[in-house]
Amino acid sequence: MKRSTLLNAPLSHAVACLGHTQTLVIADAGLPIPAGPQRIDLALVPGLPSFLDVLAAVAGEMMIEGAVIATEMASGNPVLRHQLDEVLAAIGAAQGRPIEIEAVPHEEFKRQTASALAVARTGECSPYANIILKSGVTF
Repeated sequence: MKRSTLLNAPLSHAVACLGHTQTLVIADAGLPIPAGPQRIDLALVPGLPSFLDVLAAVAGEMMIEGAVIATEMASGNPVLRHQLDEVLAAIGAAQGRPIEIEAVPHEEFKRQTASALAVARTGECSPYANIILKSGVTF
């Protein structure tokens, strides 16, 4: 049995396959997933698993260099936006490197998901609860 925290095999495999600057998306239940990336459907029921829970699990195994979010998160889901800032700051501190956050319009965000290696769909049912994680290197 695997010792590290991420037990979902397809998600763990996707993280292991990432090279420098390649991306992985963590999406809410409603984000349209384009045909290109691998779809990893984690959603069970509304709210489970949550966006932040999946982000925490992925961050336990992934070196995150940068993140892309929708600009609209600030007004459409300000509580999550604040929580995300705190979580990404803590992840950056734990990995010894800050995470650069880029905000783009939601339509641009959706376009950028097409080039991701994989999209992990959560059960999150709140607006703009999506993030594109850019893989860093450990050296």
